[in-house]
Amino acid sequence: MERRVVITGMGAITPIGNNVEETWEGIKNKKCGIDKITLFDTEGFKTSLAAEVKNIDFSEHFEPKQIKRTDRSSLLAIIAAREAFKDSGITSENTDLDRVGVFVSSGIGGLNTLQEQCEVNCLKGNNRVSPMFIPMSIANMPSGNIAIELGVKGESIAIVTACASSTHSIGEAYKTIKYGSEDAIIAGGTEASICEVGIAGFENMKALSNATDKNRASIPFDKERNGFVMGEGAAMLVLEELEHAKKRGAKIYAEVIGFGSTSDAYHITSPDPEGNGGAKAMIRAIQDANIKPEEIDYINAHGTSTHLNDLTETLAIKKALGDASKKVMVSSTKGNIGHLLGAAGAIEAVFCVKAIEDKIVPPTINYKEKDEECDLDIVPNEVRKADLNIVMSNSLGFGGHNATIILKKFNK
Repeated sequence: MERRVVITGMGAITPIGNNVEETWEGIKNKKCGIDKITLFDTEGFKTSLAAEVKNIDFSEHFEPKQIKRTDRSSLLAIIAAREAFKDSGITSENTDLDRVGVFVSSGIGGLNTLQEQCEVNCLKGNNRVSPMFIPMSIANMPSGNIAIELGVKGESIAIVTACASSTHSIGEAYKTIKYGSEDAIIAGGTEASICEVGIAGFENMKALSNATDKNRASIPFDKERNGFVMGEGAAMLVLEELEHAKKRGAKIYAEVIGFGSTSDAYHITSPDPEGNGGAKAMIRAIQDANIKPEEIDYINAHGTSTHLNDLTETLAIKKALGDASKKVMVSSTKGNIGHLLGAAGAIEAVFCVKAIEDKIVPPTINYKEKDEECDLDIVPNEVRKADLNIVMSNSLGFGGHNATIILKKFNK
């Protein structure tokens, strides 16, 4: 028997806010969290801009020992998970914590720790490498740390599919609850890769924008787009079986009704130029949700601001939705927060939930130059009022990974 899955809690820490409400207010006010990189000296780099988490004092959230033994990606993940879990109202009194899982992803993992400890190894010798190096850097550790922090003992996994990672986590959490394996799952993603080696790696593959104007750096679907802007942060959603949520009187934000994923099987970094893989992921999600394409009101696009991504995603949406693609509203929120890599899908899912709740569509900010090849309704520059019923979110990752989730306004 298939069970209905709803969202009962959310948490976030992003370049425009240290919780969900601050972040969403930033989206509604068209705030751009992109600015000069401060986490390291950018002399010698072509890239000078990123979207950093600002005004965060980890000592207000953690003991000094925990900070020292935990990578930045895990610290951000724990903060967001605490918010989401508290928001959900789940406790050991109303829920069997043995049936609460953690599906939290990171596209890269503890890159700051990797860079730091490799430098230590080269400069000071192998016996000076921290004994915490491995547990701090491996990509599953945010999921493990959250499980330990919250005392939840269900399935704990980390799905790594590059920039599709956290959308895959949400989708797999949905399926796991739907078919009865868990009652609730904390699902989401985290990323903290704004460091020398992270920027250098993406810069040398010519994936990053080299713009110096923060308002013309991350410009999805704009004809002058020339690369993405690295962002960092974390976002978590608590997915829960409907009857379990109702029994304990939980607030229900939205319902998860569809998930689809595919592989391009084309290239390690470039998307299928015809958009076939992305289209098939959307089609699978639509079939899983048992809806028609014309029922989708809004799509939060992957929309990274690279030439190929925005073009191929446009083609994919047209193939998946057919004539309905001419009417559906589509926007990318990466102009606000940059590209959070493995955490992107999770924060964009939060935006989809808030869009349904507040009856608005977040805009694609800083858009100026129309691209005839990206001819969807991308909701440029201004928030649009809309009574949303069904929304979709897309994520695409290096290696050809495609993932799509579909959310719906909750109806009893």
